[in-house]
Amino acid sequence: MAKRSTTFLGALAITPLVMVALPSATAGAHGYITDPPSRQAQCAQGVVECGDIKWEPHSVEGPKGLKSCSGGNARFAELDDDGKGWVPTPVSGSVTFTWKFTAPHRTSNFEYYIGDEKVADFDGGGQQPPDGLTHTIDVSGYSGHQKLLAVWNIADTPNAFYNCIDLDIS
Repeated sequence: MAKRSTTFLGALAITPLVMVALPSATAGAHGYITDPPSRQAQCAQGVVECGDIKWEPHSVEGPKGLKSCSGGNARFAELDDDGKGWVPTPVSGSVTFTWKFTAPHRTSNFEYYIGDEKVADFDGGGQQPPDGLTHTIDVSGYSGHQKLLAVWNIADTPNAFYNCIDLDIS
């Protein structure tokens, strides 16, 4: 009985060490738009005071087909708050968006929306995008403060990554 107790206590003592050493089952990082700064980039940079998203700007993931800045993730719901004080980036004619990928996934496509209107769609070809990928989009048909939603649709999961970018279009 003593040997069995010793074995059990030894296993119990080492369990936390093993759990820390094992890789996580879910990735804690993926990708987001850094330029012009997305809402999550503004949080990470301290431009706007935010909660958890400050530490995880790359983690705004949710099911495909949503139209929310938070990707339906309650933990990042403040990204949906249009009155939070987001700083719009002045642009005119066209704007180039730069993506930062921390754990790239194979990509179906990238979609860009202003309101309910899709303003651009880029095929990902089922490939992993390179860090620093850019897309240039014509926004000349819009003016004033506009919230643009950028969606990165993943090829091998039912999820997408969501970014909202506040623009002041002249």
